[in-house]
Amino acid sequence: MTSVAIVDDQELVLAGFKMIISAEPDLVVSGEARSGTEAVQMVRRIRPDVTLMDIRMPGPVDGLEATRELTRGGAATKIVMLTTFDTDDSVFAALDAGASGFLLKNSPPERMLEAIRIVAGGEALLDPAVTTRVISEFGNRRSRTAGNHGSWRLTEREGEVLRGVASGLSNAEIARMLFLSETTVKTHVAHVLAKVGARDRVQLVVRCYESGFVRPDQPDWAVRGD
Repeated sequence: MTSVAIVDDQELVLAGFKMIISAEPDLVVSGEARSGTEAVQMVRRIRPDVTLMDIRMPGPVDGLEATRELTRGGAATKIVMLTTFDTDDSVFAALDAGASGFLLKNSPPERMLEAIRIVAGGEALLDPAVTTRVISEFGNRRSRTAGNHGSWRLTEREGEVLRGVASGLSNAEIARMLFLSETTVKTHVAHVLAKVGARDRVQLVVRCYESGFVRPDQPDWAVRGD
């Protein structure tokens, strides 16, 4: 079972999400909060696998600040930011805060359930309305081209896998591209996460662009290592 906490200041949203999630045999709602302050306390107490976090809530601690507090404190939960806005700034702020996913509130229920399962499995999740352009622009804005990725000491194959991750490919897509099994790709991704010191795939992609390992101005196939 994957435990899910829901954070939103709107009662109807909370009730709706809880009903959808509770109907799934592999998911359980383990907690609810209505503010960022409540969210931080709840998540630290119950340690859910995934937290659905509203990005904008009233009070001194909104969803972004709550996410920052939790990730800074090493909380094990994976956070999916929920918003009614699909502006670049919202996405950049969510990624910068340490979110593992970003989802629009008007997404269909099946998309939300898919997001929970994807993020719980350790992969990144951006709403389909938010393309890989967003991650590239995030890196472009904050690029630190000092080349510090040399300290990662990746093998050639790990570098190929990392370029696939940075271009937004799933493990299955990387496996097909590199003629590897999906299990082998998962193993490489795990090794890369450890070497780079990234919490998850979203953070891994951001660090690729920040370090200059992948450049936003590269053609798509160059990013993918072909």
